[in-house]
Amino acid sequence: MDAYGSKACGPVATAGMSDYGLSLLGPNGLSIGCSHMPKFLRIGVHQSNVSGYTSKAWWIRRVGSTVFLKWGAVEVEGVGEGRKIYWTLPPRAKTVRCGTVQRAKDYAATAIARRRNHRYESLAGRIAIRRRPADRGAELEKALATILFVDIVRSTEKAARLGDARWTQVMNHYYAAVRRELKTLRGKEVVTTGDGLLATFDAPAAGIRCATAIREAVRTLGLEIRVGLHAGEYKVSGADVIGLAFHIGARVAAKARAGEVLVSSAVKDLMSQSGIRFGDRGVHQLKGVPKRWRLYRVED
Repeated sequence: MDAYGSKACGPVATAGMSDYGLSLLGPNGLSIGCSHMPKFLRIGVHQSNVSGYTSKAWWIRRVGSTVFLKWGAVEVEGVGEGRKIYWTLPPRAKTVRCGTVQRAKDYAATAIARRRNHRYESLAGRIAIRRRPADRGAELEKALATILFVDIVRSTEKAARLGDARWTQVMNHYYAAVRRELKTLRGKEVVTTGDGLLATFDAPAAGIRCATAIREAVRTLGLEIRVGLHAGEYKVSGADVIGLAFHIGARVAAKARAGEVLVSSAVKDLMSQSGIRFGDRGVHQLKGVPKRWRLYRVED
């Protein structure tokens, strides 16, 4: 069973937040998706974070025996025919190779049915990346922060075992616990991504303390998480945040084991006087990131 409620067909390649998986951009390089791909949208409740509505979009495309998926948080502007939808961050992507056309069709049908059961509405229009004026760079302000990315381990298995109603309750408690710790340690929520969350901190020590506090809090819900932290520069313009540092944070989290808080060398280098102990996890090539990074485990 995978995150879309379907039995996995075979080897799965998962792309992170900075990947696009398919070459489906329009001639102007802005739009993602095409008219014959089923797309779905779930409108979220307004939250006091920089992304405004925590709404989510999901789309699927089958080509022969292969299924391509994309999903992520979106911003929704307007209503009715004038409504416009933008990716908050570049969407995550997955490629599922099913082996046969029939298995691919079955996989897609089950995945679509599950989205509809989760209050997703069919979406006919495009999901776009915001068009930026040529001189927009002059408006961008640079910021330096510690970036935290948290994700639930084996969430699909738990959701399948608990059922939709109970899993929804667990997720509500999960996000409440995460946001409580963010507030305590003055973290700033950037966006939720499925069962993950991205946040920033002014100080790396606060980010690490928040990560370990979240880990202990959600264990009372029967959940294990993996957490990645990275320190780096990004750019801000209004509600938009842009930068490779966010993608590195997500890639560091992907390397973490269940219950593990993993940090990049950029974080550890800032923590020499903190008293926090680290264990060396070696040098890793992070997918889509230009250079190799040494990662460290936060020791209990």
